[in-house]
Amino acid sequence: MIKNYKRPLFVLAPMDDVTDTVFRQIISSCAAPDLCFSEFVNVDGLMSAGRKKLLPKLDWSPSEPPLIAHIWGLKPDNFYTIAEQIASGQLANELGLEQNFAGIDLNMGCPVKQVTKSGACSGLINNHQLAAEIINATKKGSNGRLPVSVKTRIGFNSIDPNWTKFLFSQQLSMLTIHLRTTKEMSAVPAHWDELVRLKQERDELSPKTLLIANGDIMSRSQGEQLALKYELDGIMIGRGIFHDPFIFSAQSPWESMTPKERLAIFTKQLKMFAAWSDNPDKAIKRMNKYSKIYINGFNGSKELRERVAAANSMEEMLEEVSNGAKLFAKTA
Repeated sequence: MIKNYKRPLFVLAPMDDVTDTVFRQIISSCAAPDLCFSEFVNVDGLMSAGRKKLLPKLDWSPSEPPLIAHIWGLKPDNFYTIAEQIASGQLANELGLEQNFAGIDLNMGCPVKQVTKSGACSGLINNHQLAAEIINATKKGSNGRLPVSVKTRIGFNSIDPNWTKFLFSQQLSMLTIHLRTTKEMSAVPAHWDELVRLKQERDELSPKTLLIANGDIMSRSQGEQLALKYELDGIMIGRGIFHDPFIFSAQSPWESMTPKERLAIFTKQLKMFAAWSDNPDKAIKRMNKYSKIYINGFNGSKELRERVAAANSMEEMLEEVSNGAKLFAKTA
């Protein structure tokens, strides 16, 4: 997974249509995590005519921390094949990457209804047999060349100790647990108290499995305190990154940064994305997700964010951000 790490390991969570290689590079240039996950990549899609369209989700740059391929789907045979392609380096070569992935992670936690209705991702919480087949197929495909891990939740409709016990029995390299159920989405506070039980289960059933927890982490210091309290191997941060791109730093400068400085980071990300994407203008709505990070919390931010959201092309978006930066520079 990652050698000689200092506990706790800090991990950037996989977020679909968010944590692409460009965004991970930006976060890494601000304050790098120890480990990153790719966006969600469907193995059944990778084994279809849509493969080329999905491959950018696995793109990676040497300037990033080690990257774990985060995959999902329903067909064990496809998990086997894709795991073999990842572990052998075939997929990395196909992408033109300079080195291989650090591991393979199985998405058994995404709560999106249209996905769970098919039985995939956190829908597997209700189907231990298929989950076991997927884990075993992935392990066979990897054949010991890369570690296999799972990211999941603590239950589907309610907290389900049988699910986590089942996962620990699979002797995974790492288990990341979002401390909410599928039904709860992110609408309630994370159940950190469940870690007392989870840590005990891990120690009894699979002591070599790294235990990573996820949910409501808003700073590195908070993560360190929780990791110490519950004796965790690591902390995963997801939505907290939208409040502070420097969240992995021991002393984040974000609150003291001027609007101009924040917009400079956004400009850098937009330019990098325009250079990386085959069709950046098609991703305007996606780029608006990031504007909430950089254009927020200062006078005039709402109006500027609205102007940026109204852009019809990447060029227009860059122009609005640039004009905003000039305006704030004059008023600083």
